[in-house]
Order: sequence, then C-alpha cells, then structure tokens
Amino acid sequence: MNIPISENPRVVIVGGGFAGISIAKRLLKQKLQVILLDRHNYHTFQPLLYQVSTSGLEPDSIAYPLRKITRRSKDGYFRLTEVERILPEENKIQTSIGELSYDYLVLATGSKTNFFGNKSVEDNAMWMKTIPQALNIRSLILENLEQAVITEDPAVRKCLLNFVVAGAGPTGVELCGAIAEVRNHIVPRDFRDLDPNEIEIHLIEGLDRVLPPMSEKASKEADRFLKELGVEIHLNTMVQGYDGKKVSTNKEGLSFDTATFIWAAGVSGAPVKGLKASALIEKAGRYEVNVFNQVNGYENIFAIGDIALMKNEKYPKGHPMVAQPAIQQGRHLAKNIKRLIRKEKLIPFEYNDKGTMATVGRNKAVVDLGKMKFGGFFAWFLWMFIHLYFLVGFRNRIVTFFNWIYNYINFDKASRLIIRPFKSNRENLEVDQKKV
Repeated sequence: MNIPISENPRVVIVGGGFAGISIAKRLLKQKLQVILLDRHNYHTFQPLLYQVSTSGLEPDSIAYPLRKITRRSKDGYFRLTEVERILPEENKIQTSIGELSYDYLVLATGSKTNFFGNKSVEDNAMWMKTIPQALNIRSLILENLEQAVITEDPAVRKCLLNFVVAGAGPTGVELCGAIAEVRNHIVPRDFRDLDPNEIEIHLIEGLDRVLPPMSEKASKEADRFLKELGVEIHLNTMVQGYDGKKVSTNKEGLSFDTATFIWAAGVSGAPVKGLKASALIEKAGRYEVNVFNQVNGYENIFAIGDIALMKNEKYPKGHPMVAQPAIQQGRHLAKNIKRLIRKEKLIPFEYNDKGTMATVGRNKAVVDLGKMKFGGFFAWFLWMFIHLYFLVGFRNRIVTFFNWIYNYINFDKASRLIIRPFKSNRENLEVDQKKV
C-alpha cells in the first residue's frame, strides 16, 4: 500500500460515509496516523441521491473527494481499495491492494440494499445506494419517456409510462414526489407529444401507512401530499416478484406492468469477513457493539454508523440507520480513541435525536422535531436548510443552493441528460419502432 511507518499510533478507518468522515476529520488533527479506505474516492451525500436520479442535481453536487479530507494532515492517507477480510489476531486487514496493519480499526462500511431473499427483485429491479445507481435510474426514466414517444403499441406504452416504487420510507416517498414533479412540470414542456395523464406513479408499502418510522401526523401529511401530486399509494401490500416487465404482489389481482421498478424497501449492514460469529448479528448484517462502539469481543476494533448495532432500552434494535447517529458516533469515538491512547476512562455514547424529516415535493415536507410535528412550506424550507448545512464542501452547498433556486423559479430540472445510456429490459418489451 506504500504507507510509511509512523511513530504515531495507526488508526485505519474503513468507509468514507457519514460515520467515516466524521471520525476522520477529528482524528486527523491529532498525533495519529490516520488511513481512510473506501471503494470510491469520494463521499456521497446519500439523502440527496434521489435528486440525482430524478434530474434535479448533477452527481458532483453531492460528492466530495476523500483525499481533500486526508490532506489536512501530514500523517493522513487515503487508499482506493476494497477491504476483503479482517485478521484480528494479527491486527491486520486484507484488501484488494495488499495487507495493512493497524493499532485501532474503525469499521464504517455502512449499509447495502436488502432484498429479503427475493432473487427476482434483486436481479431485475433498480435500487439506489450509490451515485452510479442513481445515474442508472435517471437514464432509465428519461430513456423510457423517449421510447414511449415513438411506440405505437398501447400496452408497451403503458409499461414504459408506469413508474413503481417499493418502500414508503423517506427514500421511497421522496422519489415518488420527485417523479411526480417531472410528470407535472417537465413532461408537458419537453414531451409535448406525450399526455402526462398517461404516466402513472405507484408507491407500494408493506405496512399500513407511509413513512412508518415517523409520527402518525407526519404520515398523514405525507400521504395527503403524495395524493395531491397524483401518486397512487398501495398499503399493506408486499412485492412477491419482478421479472423485468411485471411486478406481482400478495394481493389477488394487483400487479403492475412496468419498465421502471425501483426498490427502496430496506437496507442491511455491509459487514467485512473475518470477525468471529458472535460479533455479527447476522439477520441485520450489523456488528454488535457496546456503549463505547467496541465490537463485541474486541478492544481495538470499533464499528460506527449503519454497520453498528448498539442496543439499549430506548433502541432495542439499535439506532436508526440514518446520517445523524453515524455522525454523532464518529465524533464521539474520535474522543474515546484519544482517551484510550491516554489510558483514560472511556465515555459511553448517548444518541441525541435531532428529529426526522422528509420532503415530498415543492413546498411539501414533514418534520418530527421532538414534540413538534408539522408539515408544509416551513417544513420544506427547514428540510432544505438542514440538508445544505450537512452537505460536505462549500462548493457543493453553493451549487446545490443555486440549482434549487433555479428549479423553484422555473419549475425546471436542469440535469435531465442521458450521459451514459442504461441497458435495461426494454428490448423484452418488443417496442415497435418501425414508424417514427
């Protein structure tokens, strides 16, 4: 790996997500050798991925180079690699570019899409955890609209103009709201030979309300906002399969012919091989950690963010797999590692729940902030402010802010470009292109 030997203790951080950069920023200021590893050379601001996938933002607006973080220290390094195995007995990790020793190992590998064993959905559906995946969705949506213009087969046209999203958590709700705004504002101007009323947007949820993690008030408001935008909501409905053309459900007679099926129904942890079985909660794919974020059975291996499962009375299934617990655990663990080096007593982690929010569309958002629960324009404004504040990089904040201003004034989405076409199952739809 070409990492020089240092007189300072070596901390290896695996993952450049919210948790990884949160701890890295603080440890890089200390007398430590900090090595940050990730399979990408950038941090992704995942809460805004849905805007990339629906043409609201370009990907470089929500990405930040990881080397700009490690360059803050003379003893800070970044390596583009994938960690394959941990060798805890040797205090080493095996990666795709070689082995690396550590004094302290911090696992911040985040989460991955959970298909709950549904192979047909995994093979054929779109999902959105990375920027390339968001760009695939953007290309597919635009390509299907372009294809719908030229087909004369009503059944194929219906399939191309049918958008189905599984999972009514914040990601699914925000995606449906953004697709509805494309239908309501972009299609009438860009695709004048398409009738926007032909475009259907379906949101499928297995539970009895949208936004299950939020309050009932927020759920009702979000439900109303979505219906105002023309989204059809199907509650208590489970997806049974998707073959690339049809989504089947557990309800008799309810299926959807669609060329665009997006899976946003769940995530699980993304663990690394090598630790003993007792350290991993296999069903959740998360490492069990104590109140100091130490992985069960190890003193110098820590897990933070989505990959960490810290049980307590308030959170018996661990903290929510969202940005705030990851950021707070990163900050806290940085303090504890400094205390550990100084041989001081470690401080238990306590999560400060700063609330939950989701946006549904223009002037439409819901916020749960302690006992305050509200929706509408002010919630939408607060949502924008919070997301701008937590975006990494001054340039990203400025670019995103001006994009939002432009979109708001012009009812436009400037990034509707098919930069790299996505090869989907459209050829299976047998589209008639003879008469163009």
